Amino acid sequence: MVSTYCLTPKAHLKIPTIVVFLLKKLSPFHFHHCKFYSHHSLPFPTTSSLHVKAIKDGSFQNLDVANHLLNVYVKSKNLNHACKLFDEMPRRDVRTWTILVSTFARVGSNGAALELFKNMQNEGIKPNQFTLSSVLKCCSSLSELKIGKGVHGWILRNGVVFDVILENALFYFYVKCEDFGSAKWLFESMEEKNSVTCNIMIGAYLDTGNVDKAVDLFRRQGLKGVSIWNTIINGLMRNGFERIALKLLYEMVKDGTLFNEVTFSIALVLVSLLKDLELGKQIHGRVLLSGIHVDGFLRNSLIDMYCKCGEMKMALKVFEKMDTYFGRNENSIEEVISWSSIISGLVLNGEFEDAFKTFTSMVRKDIDIDAFSITSIVSACASFGVLELGRQVHGLVQKMGHKLDAHLGSSLIDMYAKCGNLDDAKRIFKQTNYMNVVLWTSMVYSYALHGRGREAVQLFEFSMSHGLLPNEVTFIGVLTACSHAGLVEEGCRYFRLMKEVYGIKPGVEHFTRMVDLYGRAGQFKEIKKFIDENGIHHLRAVWRSFLSSCRLHRDIEMAEWVSENLLRCKTLDAGPYVLLSNIYAIKERWEEVATVRRLMQSRGVKKQPCQSWIQIRNQVHAFIMDDRSHPQKNEICAYLYKLIGRLRKIGYSSDGKLVMQDVEKKQGEGEMLLGFHSEKLATAYGIISTASQTPIRIMKNLRICDDCHNFMRYTSQLLDKEIIVRDIHRFHHFKHGCCSCGDYW
Repeated sequence: MVSTYCLTPKAHLKIPTIVVFLLKKLSPFHFHHCKFYSHHSLPFPTTSSLHVKAIKDGSFQNLDVANHLLNVYVKSKNLNHACKLFDEMPRRDVRTWTILVSTFARVGSNGAALELFKNMQNEGIKPNQFTLSSVLKCCSSLSELKIGKGVHGWILRNGVVFDVILENALFYFYVKCEDFGSAKWLFESMEEKNSVTCNIMIGAYLDTGNVDKAVDLFRRQGLKGVSIWNTIINGLMRNGFERIALKLLYEMVKDGTLFNEVTFSIALVLVSLLKDLELGKQIHGRVLLSGIHVDGFLRNSLIDMYCKCGEMKMALKVFEKMDTYFGRNENSIEEVISWSSIISGLVLNGEFEDAFKTFTSMVRKDIDIDAFSITSIVSACASFGVLELGRQVHGLVQKMGHKLDAHLGSSLIDMYAKCGNLDDAKRIFKQTNYMNVVLWTSMVYSYALHGRGREAVQLFEFSMSHGLLPNEVTFIGVLTACSHAGLVEEGCRYFRLMKEVYGIKPGVEHFTRMVDLYGRAGQFKEIKKFIDENGIHHLRAVWRSFLSSCRLHRDIEMAEWVSENLLRCKTLDAGPYVLLSNIYAIKERWEEVATVRRLMQSRGVKKQPCQSWIQIRNQVHAFIMDDRSHPQKNEICAYLYKLIGRLRKIGYSSDGKLVMQDVEKKQGEGEMLLGFHSEKLATAYGIISTASQTPIRIMKNLRICDDCHNFMRYTSQLLDKEIIVRDIHRFHHFKHGCCSCGDYW
């Protein structure tokens, strides 16, 4: 039955046999009533009563009356009764079929509309321009190029006269099906072009990346409506021309064209890309002044804009007003997107604890949790290094029945790897079983993060041998793996492969990884040559990596030369200053240490506080150096004193030269400060809070110092306990007195 079509949009069902009724006399009174009701969306009882009256007085047998009744049902959005009426009609003409075909096209039941069109032709009814426009719209939505071309051929064979609407529908069909050759030919042959035609052509140029032609055609338009402005600005953004898009947005304001909801949403996306908070606030103000109803879609654009611009207070303020506008609308799409956007924004801005709380609230309120929300919270678990929460989220994913696709799978791999559990990361990787570049890149980088360079290289080679095309991120992963494992020859080969075979242009990350690769191996001459050959003297990240290698090899002369290149940039990043200061301290050149510190002060450079944290029984415990704020501070400090004493008996000794907080401290005081480094406090708390055979996982926001690295090695040997530390660069797995990095970090 045709009524089934409204429930199955792409069904291919035949229309059942028509029930033929006896023809009766037309009632003029009801005929005029039908005309009136066809232009209003009337409630169902009114429409039904008209239908009953038409049958009782016999006017239903008149085709015009039946068509108007059909139109009334359609306008009142009662497709079930419209389809039943269609089946009951004794006769049907082109208008009858067109009403139903266009309705199905409008509601997105494109397959059903095309099937109706086929049956219409079988009954010998010739379609008109409006019918054909609706059919072409369906072909556009389904990307049915063959069927659409068949319709075009039928139009030409039957001599149907093109009006502007039909011609635009055909033009739009070719554009949507990406047959740009036919679209261009049709555009050039069209005698009458309106703003819709030009808008479609501008969109086609932008879709193919032909920005110059799109802008030229836009400029040649006289009076420009809001739609054409929206198309060109949005298209420029999609092609990476944000600044030109912004310029046109200002022109649109000067032109006096009123913004609609779509314009505001596009403008907010543009602000997000440019991270221009002040402009975003101005647009928000215009939204409020315009009187436009702030619907869910526009409200979510505002939330996303504030999140991307780092203004979480305003994002949360807009989010908190959500119930005022949406109510509790049974998991509406707008509501779900709002929750997803705010969680993503909190993660993006490093507010992980608030992200966890918001996600928990989302679960408790029984709001539908989409894949985007899950990916965001998994990313937060990875960044914060909270393994237990990550496992709980993974369990929730399984409970909800979300498919472990490549995107979600890669997020879980990344989470387990960054939380120090490489075994579970490998298990997820094996479960997904997809040859997907994002998934494989995640696993390659996971191996690199844990210092398993050769395994990362083997996986990379295997993926290439099976036809998987690596991208720029994949090469960052494999170059990192080579750098951490000392695989200099392999790293150089992959760098050449990236450029010469895969045509990938190296970025800052690739150059930095190569400098790090040479630097860790002590090949400073190669670094100089590499910087000169690639013309990357302007990249601060490259010089900082070079300086880090100087610290590793304690080469003061080279460090001073590198520092001259780096510090003249007057960077506000404390890292380079601290690195140089540490190098001088190792060589006991205290005057130079003081000079670097004074330079930092004069330039307003502040060192980022070192922080370490550990998760014990679903609670995160954070520590800073010499931290006395923890509720168990006395127990932690007492145990740490005792532990250091035991470690000294097996060879551990503190290195007071590494204490850079105050260069005038005496040796004994320096050793005391080393004893209270944040990672040592976290380690002591982890030991007294877990069973003897339970590994402890510590996260740190900066690089682990040499003294703490030695402390971890000796502790793992003394207590026969595995200690896993993640610093800013990589993981260190301490076991039986050895570290997975092989002291090569």
